[in-house]
Amino acid sequence: MTAVEDRVAVTTIEAPTRLRAWMLVAAGMFAVAWGGNEFTPLLVMYRLEHGFSQVMVDTFLFAYVLGVVPALLVGGPLSDRLGRRPLMLPAPFIAVAGSLVLAAGSESAALLIAGRVLSGVALGLGMAVGGSWLKELSTPDRDPSARPGSGARRAAMSLTAGFGIGAGVAGVLAQWAPWPNVLPYAVHSTLALAVGAALRWVPETRAAVRDDSIGSFTRDLRIPSAGHRRFLYVVAPVAPWVFGAAASAYAVMPALMTSRSGGVPVAFSALLCVIALSSGFAIQALGRRIDTPRNGRAVAVAFGVLVAGMSIAAVASGVLTVPMSMIAAAVLGCGYGLALVSGLLEVQRIAGPDDLAGLTAVFYSLSYLGFAVPAVMAMITEANPALTYPLMFVVGAVAALASLALVLVKWRRYLPEPATDAASGLG
Repeated sequence: MTAVEDRVAVTTIEAPTRLRAWMLVAAGMFAVAWGGNEFTPLLVMYRLEHGFSQVMVDTFLFAYVLGVVPALLVGGPLSDRLGRRPLMLPAPFIAVAGSLVLAAGSESAALLIAGRVLSGVALGLGMAVGGSWLKELSTPDRDPSARPGSGARRAAMSLTAGFGIGAGVAGVLAQWAPWPNVLPYAVHSTLALAVGAALRWVPETRAAVRDDSIGSFTRDLRIPSAGHRRFLYVVAPVAPWVFGAAASAYAVMPALMTSRSGGVPVAFSALLCVIALSSGFAIQALGRRIDTPRNGRAVAVAFGVLVAGMSIAAVASGVLTVPMSMIAAAVLGCGYGLALVSGLLEVQRIAGPDDLAGLTAVFYSLSYLGFAVPAVMAMITEANPALTYPLMFVVGAVAALASLALVLVKWRRYLPEPATDAASGLG
C-alpha cells in the first residue's frame, strides 16, 4: 500500500460516525434515483407546452435506459474488480450533469435525450455499485443493527424513496412554481452535489483486484451466476415487471388522464407517481417478511399483486376517473415494490462474492426493459386504434398470470446452496 493509499484508508476509517456509512450510500442512491425519475411527471408538460407527441415523450422516458443498462452491466462487474468507491463516487455528479442538460433542453429533443442518458448512467452506477456497497455495509460486522436481508431492503427503499420524492417535488414545482423547465432540476442538482461530497467519507468494502489470475475483465463481464437456473426461472421472469408496473402507473395512466385531471395535469401526474412509489415503498418491508430461502414465495406474491394491478389498470383506463386511476396506481405500485425487493433478495442469495454487483446489474438491466412499456403501448394504439389501452392491460394481466404459473412450478427448484446464502448475508 502506498503512502497515498494509507492516507485514503485513514480518511475513510476515521470518518465521522454519527451517520452510519450505509446511510450515506443510501443517500447517494436516493439522489441518483431522484434524478432518474424527476423527469417522469414532466412528460405531460413537454407534450402540452412544448409540442412533443405522446410517442416522443414516452421515448424520452425510455431513453435513459440507454445510460442505465451500460452503466449497470459495466459498472457492476468493474466495481467487483476495482472496488465500490471509484465507481460510485462520480454518480451524483453525473446526475447533476444530466439535470443541467435537461434544464437547458426543454425545446430540443436531442438535449432531452442526452440529459436522460446522463441521468441513466448515474442511476445505473447507483443501482449496481451503490446497491452492492450498501449490502456490504449492512452486515453485522459493519452495522450491528443489520438483520438478514437488510442490504436488499435498504437498497430497494432508498431507490423507491428517491423515485417517489423526486417525482413529487418536480411535479409540484413544474405545476405551480416559477421557471417550470429549470427549477425542478436546480433543486435536484443542489441535493446531489451535497450528497456527492458526503460520499467521500464512506469506507471501501471491496478490495481492488490486481491479480489477473482470476480472469480478465472481459470474462468478468460474463457474470457466471446469471446462468444459474434459479435466476433464469424465478428472477428473470419478474425483473421486467418491476418498472413495467411502475411505468404503467406513472406514465401511461397520467397520459390517459390528461383531460380529466382538474386542470392540473402535471401535478396530477406527480400525484400518481407519488401514490405508486409510496405504495411500493411501504410494501417492501412486507416483502422481506414474506421472503424465504426455501422457495419463491415472495416472487409469487409479487406476481399475484401484478395480476391484480394490470386488471385494475384495464378498468381504470376504460372509465378514466380520478379515483380508479389512483387505485390502479397504488396496486401497480405495490406490484413494483414487491417485484423489486423479492428479486433483489433472490439475487443476493444466488450471487457469489465475486459477482454480486454484476448479477445485481443484470437484474436491474432486465427490470429496465419495463420502461419500454409506455412507448410500445403508444405506438401500438397509434398504429391500430382498435387495440385499446384496456385491451392491452388485459393482455398484461394474462402475461403476469402465466409468469406466476412458471414461478409456482419452479419455486422450490435450483435453490442456492447454504454456503451461498451465508456469503450473501441472507442466511
